[in-house]
Amino acid sequence: MTTDELRQLWYADLYRYGPTTPRAFLRALAAEPGYRYAFVMRLVAYARSHGDPAHRLLAIASRAWLRRLRFRFGVDLPASTRVGSGLYMNHPSGIVVHSEAVIGRDCNLSQDVTLGEANRGRNAGFPTIGDGVYIGPGAKIVGAVHVGDDSAIGANCVVTHDVPPHSVVVGVPGRVISSDGAAGYVNRTDY
Repeated sequence: MTTDELRQLWYADLYRYGPTTPRAFLRALAAEPGYRYAFVMRLVAYARSHGDPAHRLLAIASRAWLRRLRFRFGVDLPASTRVGSGLYMNHPSGIVVHSEAVIGRDCNLSQDVTLGEANRGRNAGFPTIGDGVYIGPGAKIVGAVHVGDDSAIGANCVVTHDVPPHSVVVGVPGRVISSDGAAGYVNRTDY
């Protein structure tokens, strides 16, 4: 990852929270726990992608910072997870994401979301979340499930099967009830 790519990711994440001025950046870093966690997570990924001594020292320091935030906010979203630009976590608490899961661009993760592994059966593997997906509070997405672009996963929904694009999924087990998608839930994506 280059420095420019890191800046682009930080900018896209910040844009999802509001203005992108230097003052807004400092406010988001201080007052938005979701942005702070994403900022440090991306810093760790950047530092790990370089092998020189200065970046190794940055990796050690940023991993310690991320570990502190992980315990403070109750978020387990590893820096090795592939996460697209524009990540939005409004209330980051209880979020657990497997390191092999993939999260697309402009996704919203609510509190108590789990993106976990199924280690046996026909869905053995890790979830892949498309672009522009809203995942409601308490939702669980388990196994080699693909959630299509612009979909909305309802609160406390358990998803164990693929979700087509532009779907609204609710219930246990999750079932498609509409093709309205995430319209109105995922905002500020035109960075």
